[in-house]
Amino acid sequence: MNDRKKVGNLGEEKATEYLKNKGYKILFRNYRHKWGDEIDIIAKDKSGVLLFVEVKTLNNSEISELFPEDNLNFVKLGRLKRSCEFFANAHPELINDEGWRIDLLAVNLLHDNLTNKSSREIRHYENI
Repeated sequence: MNDRKKVGNLGEEKATEYLKNKGYKILFRNYRHKWGDEIDIIAKDKSGVLLFVEVKTLNNSEISELFPEDNLNFVKLGRLKRSCEFFANAHPELINDEGWRIDLLAVNLLHDNLTNKSSREIRHYENI
């Protein structure tokens, strides 16, 4: 497994942990349909809304001007929306009166070389 994939997997683990701590119920991870883009996390929030979560992760071991959210572009968002629509249409039993939404979790994995300590920073954007 390459470093980029490892960072992505770690970001998804941290995002899943974050959502669980917020009271969300995780239904699926890494859902993929043969023609669509992968949906990183499918969950339900506390009010029962079906939630599709895109996770973008960067490993910022040094000071950087890059943000994980910069890696979600218009084309990727369009493909993700199409995959979410397919899933929602195939699983109407999971949708309540409030419908569904797409959220973005931007995960910065931080490592302080002076103290050799790791931390993470997560920004949650709802209904992108």
